[in-house]
Amino acid sequence: MKKNPNKIKDSIEDQVLLSVVYIILAIVVLVMLYPFAYVMSVSISDPAEVLAGKVTIFPKGFDLGAFKTMIDQPVFFAAYKNTIVYTALGTFFTLFFTAITAYPLSKDKFQMRSFISKVYIITMFFGGGIIPTYLAYKSLHLINTIWVMVLPGALSAWNIILMRSFFRTIPESLSESAYMDGATDPQILVKIILPLSKPIMATIGLFTAVGIWNGYFSALLYLNDTEKYPLQMILRSILVAATVNPSEKGAYAELTHSATESLKMASIVITTLPIMCIYPFIQKYFVKGLMVGSIKG
Repeated sequence: MKKNPNKIKDSIEDQVLLSVVYIILAIVVLVMLYPFAYVMSVSISDPAEVLAGKVTIFPKGFDLGAFKTMIDQPVFFAAYKNTIVYTALGTFFTLFFTAITAYPLSKDKFQMRSFISKVYIITMFFGGGIIPTYLAYKSLHLINTIWVMVLPGALSAWNIILMRSFFRTIPESLSESAYMDGATDPQILVKIILPLSKPIMATIGLFTAVGIWNGYFSALLYLNDTEKYPLQMILRSILVAATVNPSEKGAYAELTHSATESLKMASIVITTLPIMCIYPFIQKYFVKGLMVGSIKG
């Protein structure tokens, strides 16, 4: 039996195209991994080798002094604790408020659904500005409190749209059956909708957690007490304010005065590694939630 020449040609072309795609993806992966590999190598290399510019992708020597310097600072652990608290509370409040807002907006029987949705969409294009926002937070007694770090960003129009879109993909027959059994809307949301919404919950939760973990601008504007600073404020002090007045006395004086390239890279590794470890555990939910939530509006 002779093989069809056209099919053989198409098969070869597919294999060549697939090989090209794999090569391009491999190059992209290497480009994305190189910065992190360089940062990791510098953080554990001999400071003298780093200063001489001999470190590339592989470490030169082995020295954990930069990590020890970070760990020995009490302010480092305080900032780490603050960041964990801000991230946990901020993610919880975001998921809670987004869910209870998106659920009624996903119901066609809710008469105010269209109007309220438009009001939320307006907030995506217009903001109050830094000074009016600061004055509003001050009048609410939020300045220099933990709540200024977790409440203002707890409700986002974009998150509401994503979650509302996902809720609308869940068959309405499930809610109707629950209504016939005497269930209320809060019960339906908690016992039926949310258990089926793990993908979108993981997606929004991950976006929120990464945003809060990496954020420093809110702390810079609204926190006056250094004991309440998040971890990123230390990283900012080391990277941006490494050269300061030697007579300056402050929570980060010792770190900023002794800031070397190794210390800078060690601080980056310590601050980014925990949040990176979360991705593998929720990747399947993250991809599904991002795709499904963007298909149906």
